Amino acid sequence: MEFEERIAALATKVRNQRDVIQTEEAAKNAFVMPFISLILGYDVFNPMEVVPEFTADVGIKKGEKVDYAIVRNGEVQILIECKQPRDALKIEHASQLYRYFSVTNARIAILTNGQIYHFYTDLDAPNRMDAKPFLVLDLDDIDDALLPELRKLSKEDFDLDSIIYAAEELKQLGQIKRTLAAQFNEPDDDWVRYFAARLHEGSFTQKVREQFRPLVAKASAQFIRDQVNDRLKSALYANTPRQGAGASSQGLESEAAAVSDVERDTEVETTLEELTGYQIVKAIACSEAKPQRIVGRDAKSYFAILLDDNNRRPIARLHFNGKARKYLGTFDADKVETRHLIDSIDDIYLHADAIRGAVRNILGEPLQNAQ
Repeated sequence: MEFEERIAALATKVRNQRDVIQTEEAAKNAFVMPFISLILGYDVFNPMEVVPEFTADVGIKKGEKVDYAIVRNGEVQILIECKQPRDALKIEHASQLYRYFSVTNARIAILTNGQIYHFYTDLDAPNRMDAKPFLVLDLDDIDDALLPELRKLSKEDFDLDSIIYAAEELKQLGQIKRTLAAQFNEPDDDWVRYFAARLHEGSFTQKVREQFRPLVAKASAQFIRDQVNDRLKSALYANTPRQGAGASSQGLESEAAAVSDVERDTEVETTLEELTGYQIVKAIACSEAKPQRIVGRDAKSYFAILLDDNNRRPIARLHFNGKARKYLGTFDADKVETRHLIDSIDDIYLHADAIRGAVRNILGEPLQNAQ
C-alpha cells in the first residue's frame, strides 16, 4: 500500500477498536506498534531497529524507561512515550522524554495515546525538548498537509535535517490552525467582537455578544464547507478528459455530458462525501491509469467512477444516498458489481486491491468490448 493508504488503514483500525482498548499496554499492541511498523516502516521485532522499554541512566534517575527507542545506524534517533488511551496529551506526561532527550542523540520525541501523536524536537534550545509539539497527528482527523513531513521520519525516506528545518514553520502553522479551529467551533469574545464591530453600531453588550456568537460559529462553518465544496468540484470538472483535435464527436459529447450531468439535472445533488470518495478512488486507481482518464459522473441513485468517461468501463460506484448506510460498489472481470458496506469514507482504502483490479481488467480487455 501507498503511505497515505497505510495511514488510512491504521486510522480505520483505531476507530473500530478504540472503544475496547482500555489499558496502555493494549494501546501499544493495537495501535502504537502498528504505527511504528506500518507507518514508519521499522521492524518492531528487531532490537537493532526498535528497542522497547529503552533504559538509560539519567543523573540520579536510575532505571527509568521510555516505551520505545528507534535506532538508526546504531544511534537512537526517535523516542516514543505512550500514555493511557483517550487521555489528553499534556507536556506533564513527557517527563521521561525530557530527560532522555538530553542524554541520547535523539532529535525527535513522540508522545502518544495511540490515536493522537505529538512530535517534538529542540527548536527553542539545543538538546532540550521543546514544550510544544511541532507536529500533531490525530488519526481521527488526519491533516493531509502533514503527511509529507511525517513520511520524512519513515525508515525508507528518513530525512532528519529536512524535517528539523521545516519544524519551526510546522509548529507555528499547527498552532494557528488549531486556534482557528477552536474559534470556528466555539468563538471567544474577542473573535465575536471582531465581527460584531463591523456589523453592529453601538456598544458590544452582553446581548450583542449572545446574538452574534452563534452567527459567527455558523458562518465560519458554512464558509469552510463552501470552500471545500468549491475546491472538490473544481477538481472533479478539471479532471474530465479533454479530447484532441482528431477526437470523434461522440467523445466530445461524452465529455460534455460528464460535466453537465450535475448541472443540468436539478434532481441530482453531488455531495461533499461523494466528491471526497471520488478523489480517494481516483488516487487509488492512478497507480494503473493516468489521472485524467478517471472521471466521476453523478446520477440519481449513485456516483459512478469511470475509465475514459465510458459507462461500459466502470471502476467503482459510490452508493451514498441512503440515510443510514453507505456502500462502495466494485466490479469484477465480468463487470458484476459487489457492494461493500463502509462505516466511513476512509474505508474505501480497504478495497484498494479491488479498485485497482477493476482498472487492470478494463485495460486488459479488447477495445471493441468497451465501446
